Parts: sequence; structure tokens; C-alpha cells
Amino acid sequence: MASSNIVVAFDAYGTLLSTESIAKKLTESFGEDQAKTIAAEWRKYQLEYTWRSNSMNQYIDFATITRRSLLHAVTEQGKSIPHSQVESLMESYDSLSTFPDVSPCLSSLASVPSITAVVFSNGTYDMVSASVTRSPDLSPHASAFQQIVVVEDVRRFKPDPRVYEHLARKVGKEGRMEEVWLVSGNPFDVVGANACGMKTCWVDRAGNGWADRLVALDVGRPTVIVTSLEDVVDAVKSLQVVVYR
Repeated sequence: MASSNIVVAFDAYGTLLSTESIAKKLTESFGEDQAKTIAAEWRKYQLEYTWRSNSMNQYIDFATITRRSLLHAVTEQGKSIPHSQVESLMESYDSLSTFPDVSPCLSSLASVPSITAVVFSNGTYDMVSASVTRSPDLSPHASAFQQIVVVEDVRRFKPDPRVYEHLARKVGKEGRMEEVWLVSGNPFDVVGANACGMKTCWVDRAGNGWADRLVALDVGRPTVIVTSLEDVVDAVKSLQVVVYR
């Protein structure tokens, strides 16, 4: 990888891939309304489990966490789910829909040779590579990414500083964190990358503005905010800060 290039690392779940889109598959077993609730709770516990795993210093791979958080969400709704349906849902998780702004963003990257794009995810390599190469929405753009970087080697999850340092090493930017951009729709991910010295682009699709207050605003907020991934390339190239709300 050319170390002189700008490296832009795209988070997978919640940035490229819509975790809410699994609700369509859940509807087959639980009905539309409850499926939406379970999908939201599934994602909530999936993230919570990664943070608890970090805090307890007990690594559990993301596929296992995803399966267990599904069972947690279903049980909390007073339901049960057979093993066969769990496995079917896990398979569907590898083909999540992308957000509408993903395709134009990745298409535009093809005309910008100075930007090296990678996927950077909590997911296992098997999960993320399956999404990149087999998802009907994402696979047409698989060539946009030069690498898939996951946290399995580090055995920690975002926002542990070690995972961002691992990313920098993998893309040839060790000790030059400021030359790496993280693009994420997840505020906790943005704050974690900021703390390590990376540049960050938060995707605020809802247009609600930056609300995270874990650290001081002048330190924790993103380098840039966009409301669509379609604006990422121009924002990164120009370093133009989008107006904060």
C-alpha cells in the first residue's frame, strides 16, 4: 500500500451496512412491529457486549457476540427462537443491505487514486469479507477496498486504543495516526479514533448534530460531519469542516 496516500477506513456495521435492515428477515418469525424492536435491541446488545468484553478483559469473537445478543433481544421480548432460525439469521447478517448513499460514495472513490479505502470493523474477518464479497448491495463495490482490517488479531473491540493502532499498522501508517481517516456513523467509534490522533468523519444521516459529551467538545467531536457518505470524498480532500449543529 502506498504510504503517501490518504487512508480512509470505513466502519462496516452502522456506516456501510444497515443493521436495521435485518428487521425484514426477523419479520418472517415475529411480525413487523416486533421485528423492528428486536432488530434495535439486537444491535444495542451487540454493542454493549463488545464494551463489556473489553471491560472484563475477556475477548469473545464478534460472531459469537452477534448470536448471543440476538438471543438476548428475543428473550427480552418474551419469545423463543429455534436453532435453525438463529443460524438463518446469522447467515442473513452477512448480506445486510447498505445505506442508499454507500453506492455513490464508493463509485466516486474509483476516480480518486490518492485515497486508499479500507474496511475497518469489529466483525470477524469471515463475517466482514462475506458482506463485502457476497452482499447484493456491497459486493459490486468490493474492488473499492484495498484491505479488510478487523480486530481479531488484537482481541479487543472499538473503542480500545489498541484497535486503532492495529489499523494504522495494517495500512502502513504506524506512528502517523493523523494520516488515517476513520469514517463512521457510530459516535463511540469517532471518539475512540479521535483519542488516538486520527482524523474522523462522522456520518450524521439523521441530521441531528453531534451530541456525544464523553470528552470535551473541542477534543471529542469529529474532524468533519457529513449527512451523507456521498460527501465524504470531498470532505476528506478539502479538510473542510461541515457546520456543526
